[in-house]
Amino acid sequence: MNIKPKVTLVGAGPGDPELISLKGIKAIKAADVILYDALVDESLLDFASANCTKVYVGKRAEQLSTSQDQINQLLVDYALTHGHVVRLKGGDPFVFGRGGEELDFINQYDIETAVIPGISSSIGLTGLQKIPLTYRGISESFWVITGSTTEGKLSEDLYAAVKTNATVVVLMGFGKLTEIVALYKQHGKENLPIALIQNGSMPNEKIIIGTIDDILDETQEKRIGVPAIIVLGEVVSKHPNFKHIIEKYATV
Repeated sequence: MNIKPKVTLVGAGPGDPELISLKGIKAIKAADVILYDALVDESLLDFASANCTKVYVGKRAEQLSTSQDQINQLLVDYALTHGHVVRLKGGDPFVFGRGGEELDFINQYDIETAVIPGISSSIGLTGLQKIPLTYRGISESFWVITGSTTEGKLSEDLYAAVKTNATVVVLMGFGKLTEIVALYKQHGKENLPIALIQNGSMPNEKIIIGTIDDILDETQEKRIGVPAIIVLGEVVSKHPNFKHIIEKYATV
């Protein structure tokens, strides 16, 4: 049997299985092996062929999962022994998805690769909540920043972003929310709108809208947790419920 090794990185989008691309579905149908993450809706695996091997490899923030080194090796091993491997990842493979690291490793073995982009939670979940990342006269740019570095520290980019008027989307940053709030307060931005979106695009989605000054209390009251993205910026005030939040605190 002539095996043609290939690895395709496929972005599954932010959670809702209907947000994957048609090209992504076609790749799943053509796969001999699928390695999928915790944040991927498993209904997408129904598109795979009957003889496709499906391998769960975890990768959920703040929980134990398969190590990246193990995943890299599995991609190569399965490609060489089975043929076409689809690496199915939540969001977009190249937005904090380690897609670049996986390609670097695979390329050492002269294996054909392809990338099918996905909708990143940074732009997908904000759009679904009707929060524009850019808005004429309010925000000219947006930053997508990791909440924590590999050393467990707050990203240095946040210290630069807080000095701008840009919209800031923090991924994998819920555990650093207290530090982020403190940073923004240090720069006099207590009244800046902020949103937390948990399980975005899914039936169990939760969202909290508030300001830097009150968001920690709101988070505790509504018991929001991971996985969640943080959105900071004046554009959050465009969310349909923001005015009701302001009215609530105006009457206290």
